[in-house]
Amino acid sequence: MTDARTAETRPVITGALVRRLVGARFPRWAGLPLEPLGPAGSDHVIYRLGEELSVRLPRHAGAIRQAEKEAEWLPRLAPHLPLAIPVPVAVGEPAFGYPWPWAVSRWLEGEAATVEALGASSRAAVELAEFLIALQRFDTPAAGTRDELTAPPLADRDRATRAAIAAVGGVFDTAAMTALWDAALGARGWDRPPVWFHGDFHTGNLLTVGGRLSAVIDFGELGVGDPACDLTIAFTLMSAGSRAAFRAALGVDEATWLRGRGWALATGLNAYTAYAAVDPRVAAQTTRQITEALIG
Repeated sequence: MTDARTAETRPVITGALVRRLVGARFPRWAGLPLEPLGPAGSDHVIYRLGEELSVRLPRHAGAIRQAEKEAEWLPRLAPHLPLAIPVPVAVGEPAFGYPWPWAVSRWLEGEAATVEALGASSRAAVELAEFLIALQRFDTPAAGTRDELTAPPLADRDRATRAAIAAVGGVFDTAAMTALWDAALGARGWDRPPVWFHGDFHTGNLLTVGGRLSAVIDFGELGVGDPACDLTIAFTLMSAGSRAAFRAALGVDEATWLRGRGWALATGLNAYTAYAAVDPRVAAQTTRQITEALIG
């Protein structure tokens, strides 16, 4: 268990530390070139290791279970999915002052997906729908047996989301945001058997090669339950036309779509209030996400 002091402290992750961790735990990779990838995500710092591997280290205590979860499930899921995913090959142990498990995965070539390249592409939208359909069809573990796969419901974000709506009232339409949020919370819940969801399915977690979708990355929020959270991609990446193609291919009912809009609003507001003032890139991305969620 991580004590409160560790949970509140973010370790300093440097190339020298990563090289020591890799060299001590996996000597066969000790001599490989090591290159940081930036910008660092909110949950992990990533280094490329040689030509074929990457090292992914949690930045805070909230992400410390992700390495082991991905190591268990991604190798099982990968053969059944139509896009590549980062299959872990090893999990490292805490050492040298770094307090948590960390992972080594297969490197995936590609560039981050962008709205400019794929936002209007119905083909890409359908490919993403097909990926989610394949993910949702994979057998789930018995209910109640895997706590690390259980995500909090949308309603758990109510207080934070209403506070964020109030905080950004001068930037976005307060009445429209409140109406959408109330409608999303009031929508019929998922009443079918639980299915797999990615949990953080947005533009930044998609890779492209030659202008085509090639991979889905960052499965730290992978879980089982209501897949509405994965509809966030419709509002971070897609335009009205491609979004319609995505919804039709996925076969999403009105209640699930409404909950998905709620997820997009809540996560967009969370990122906007946390980062927009200091990161223009995040400000632009989350402004689009919030605006598109309001459009529907």
